Amino acid sequence: MTQASIITIGDELLIGQVVDTNSAWMAQELNKWGIRVKRRVAVGDVWDEIWQALDEEKKQTDIILITGGLGPTADDITKPLLCKYFNGSMIVDEGARQNVINIFTRLNRPMIERNLKQAEVPDVCTVIPNKRGTAPGMWFEKDGKVFVSMPGVPHEMKGMMETDVIPMLLGKFRFPAIIHRTLLTAGVGESFLAEHIKDFEASLPEHIRLAYLPNYGMVRLRLTATGTEKEQTERDVQTRFETLQSLVKEYMVTNEDEPIEKTTGRILEANNKTMCTAESCTGGYIAHLITSIPGSSAFYKGSVVSYANEIKKDLLGVEAETLQRVGAVSEEVVIQMAKGALAAMKTDYAIAVSGIMGPDGGSAEKPVGTVWVAIGSNQKVEAHKLSFRFDRMRNIQLTTANALNLLRKFILAGN
Repeated sequence: MTQASIITIGDELLIGQVVDTNSAWMAQELNKWGIRVKRRVAVGDVWDEIWQALDEEKKQTDIILITGGLGPTADDITKPLLCKYFNGSMIVDEGARQNVINIFTRLNRPMIERNLKQAEVPDVCTVIPNKRGTAPGMWFEKDGKVFVSMPGVPHEMKGMMETDVIPMLLGKFRFPAIIHRTLLTAGVGESFLAEHIKDFEASLPEHIRLAYLPNYGMVRLRLTATGTEKEQTERDVQTRFETLQSLVKEYMVTNEDEPIEKTTGRILEANNKTMCTAESCTGGYIAHLITSIPGSSAFYKGSVVSYANEIKKDLLGVEAETLQRVGAVSEEVVIQMAKGALAAMKTDYAIAVSGIMGPDGGSAEKPVGTVWVAIGSNQKVEAHKLSFRFDRMRNIQLTTANALNLLRKFILAGN
């Protein structure tokens, strides 16, 4: 089987200053086309270490994709290294040079010689145009192996992958069909799920695998089938996927590979309904996830981030007496927050949250991780108490995922 390796280059990746999102995105895109990623490797801006990584990966796979180290500064050593690795000489690619000039002219910015050096490439490569930046990509072939070097800037790399690299790979190699089917469950743990469907998992043929992917209190179940004929492989996995759905139907949130915010948004849009949020402990994170969905303006109107009690009172109409008597993290307060949000933003549904995310601020009565969530409409508002035990960011993420799932269930219940 033809497989790929991904090498990401940059000291910033190794010290954690920058999170490597490139290799994750690349692996997902490659997998869509049946290109399996066998290894992902990160190396620093060190000549010998990059060279060694190239030597090692060409032993392991037929396709080596490289990102990073193509900038105009002294620490960007990928291009000269590749030139030497493939016994080439540097030349100026006229198409890349004109691209640099066009970009600086369009931006009305001064250009120096260092910028024009971006157009230099090894004469032994096929140049891949960069339609989103100045550094061109480079395609090398040696001993039946393909090496592709692309910029580390995610936006630029993605453009090259989509328009050039993947089509070129598909033209050169023949790949098997890899078909995924994914569903999302909630309200059940990974261990219980595994026990519940153990007979189903044991019955799967060799070419179909089941994966458990837990996250934010939910578990995705993914079936992956590999075969030579795409249509037959799709039929095989779909048959098993339908069986899997029937086995976990009481826990299933969606049979699509999508986050909970998208599932909830689809339900709202399908029913021509709108929602708003009143957030305290999540600080706008629910609004952030919802508005990251293209087209969310069709069902989402806005949020009041009522972090301080005076905002809860002044903008959402929470009673001062209630805050004094039971505190902000309480059933009564989130219900009043939800009602205030519904009145202020005139939506069909509202989510309100208030909690203690940590690491400080808890008490014996209300420890860190205590959260109240209210879900409501103009006819009914209900509140739920949640308890988490993680760090601040994970508690925020778990609160958000659970609140959106509670809204989904509330709507589907006919409220």
